[in-house]
Amino acid sequence: MHHIRSILVLLTFFLCGVAHAELSSSEQRLNDIIAEHWDFVLRENPTAATSVGVNDFNDRMPVVTREAQLRRMEAEKRLLRRSADIDRSALSEGGRINADIFAWVLEDSIAEYELNLSRIPFNTFSGFFMNALTASDSVAMNSVADYEAYIARMADIPRYFDENLDNMREGASNGFVLPQIVIDGVLPTVEAQLKSDPEDSSFYGPFVSMSDRVSAEDQERLRSEGRNVIATQVLPAFAEVASYLGDEYSASASVGAEQLAEGKAYYAFNIKRYTTLTDATADEIHRTGLAEVARIRKDMDKIIAELEFDGDFAAFGEFLRTDPQFYADSKEQLLKETAYIAKRIDYKMPGFFGKLPRQPYGIVPVPDEIAPNYTTGAYYGAPLGGRNGGAFWVNTYALDQRPLYEIPALTLHEAVPGHHHQSAISAELEDVPEFRRNLYFSAYGEGWALYTEKLGVEMDVYQTPYEHFGRLSYEMWRACRLVVDTGLHSQGWTRQQALDFFMQNTSLSEGNIRAEVDRYISWPGQALAYKLGELKIWELRRIAEHDLGDDFDLREFHDVVLGNGALPLAMLEAVVLQWVEEKAGDRG
Repeated sequence: MHHIRSILVLLTFFLCGVAHAELSSSEQRLNDIIAEHWDFVLRENPTAATSVGVNDFNDRMPVVTREAQLRRMEAEKRLLRRSADIDRSALSEGGRINADIFAWVLEDSIAEYELNLSRIPFNTFSGFFMNALTASDSVAMNSVADYEAYIARMADIPRYFDENLDNMREGASNGFVLPQIVIDGVLPTVEAQLKSDPEDSSFYGPFVSMSDRVSAEDQERLRSEGRNVIATQVLPAFAEVASYLGDEYSASASVGAEQLAEGKAYYAFNIKRYTTLTDATADEIHRTGLAEVARIRKDMDKIIAELEFDGDFAAFGEFLRTDPQFYADSKEQLLKETAYIAKRIDYKMPGFFGKLPRQPYGIVPVPDEIAPNYTTGAYYGAPLGGRNGGAFWVNTYALDQRPLYEIPALTLHEAVPGHHHQSAISAELEDVPEFRRNLYFSAYGEGWALYTEKLGVEMDVYQTPYEHFGRLSYEMWRACRLVVDTGLHSQGWTRQQALDFFMQNTSLSEGNIRAEVDRYISWPGQALAYKLGELKIWELRRIAEHDLGDDFDLREFHDVVLGNGALPLAMLEAVVLQWVEEKAGDRG
């Protein structure tokens, strides 16, 4: 899984080697506009800049007032108009694609501002307080200036939180609010930050072991300043958020996006954003989901029959959820089992990919303070040159909810060949502007990661029928998402209906199901990206296999899918079909 909003605005463009060719005046104008927007994004999104290794703004948090948002919207409208005035016929093929994707992303950003989505500034997975918690995670602190910037950023948190609360108050005044179940879920995460001793706060982490490049005298001073800022600024800011959420916020009693004021436009916007499909409707997606659920269920029933299990589907699911053989006895065992599977996959990678990234990844437990309400696993990328590689987060809380038979599919998805491989390849693209390396389209990224779960069958990752069933359960999970997300947000479903649908069709643990359903409630549309993106990639692979026959090379196909960074699905289709056409033409 990835940070979506902050990363979405960090544009990536399909710039077919224009740096090495003489540019037309139109092409140069387009590139100048793109570069101008990139500089604008970095200035306006300091924590996002930090996340991609730009450290010029490490001393501050974003400004999120409505006035600032309207100013940004007008600036992006001007950039969009300027790019639209360029003569497309004078652009190269790559330049035309640049112009199209630039327009797509700016129009998405402008639509967000117009809908004023900052009135709902968090969900169960991410949001403004998580942004504060992770704002400086990727910063290598080696100098006094690095630590002073970090202290200044912490001191800016109260202002940043106040602006977000003001936006929420506006939403509460006009009926654009989060459901109460979301507030109930995130409030413990906020309250977990309320430490009596500032040294117990995760914000104090960078001061525990400081760089030896900083003198002992400066270390003492910086630690003292850090403790003071955490005690007098950071902790009170979190306390204010906790108080507002617990005592003042007027949450929605319903769970559906379309039941909010302006809800239909909100959900339609999210469908387009997360699927990158301009013509997909909630009703159509709901029907696709039901068809996929029926197909996958047949494969799951087949495994149950092959195991000669004495019982029906529900009984088999209960067996998987409750039998101790499927669960780790300790956090360390869960992490070690995950690490072993990850290394087995690493060993297989060269047989399926021509290009492998240089950046490594590690397996990291989900931080204790957020683990109770966090999903089973996630991936967090890292900038090149940072102090760490990519992080595959594994939730070690509530071990009886983390079945071992699901670990192979989870590792394929979050680490390799899923999110880490995909993200590292994108980050290491050569001869492209920096902003190209960081765009994330959910349908592309999550679609790829789900595709790799099934690819694991070809890679011989799954060793037991239970692991194969775990993979199918994960695929069923994503198919159910199509049904449940649209059910909750457009079909009038209750939370209990969503929970029951998952219990009836997957072997996911009850804890995972609750966390996932609450995530869909808080983040409308995002869950649709996985299955719809995966279906598109498999469709493109079947076309390539059919048209190329014996000339089809799976390693080459994968490199083509990943080779241009993130793309909307229609653009990915165009890239793959062009490769198929050229390869077919080469063989005469």
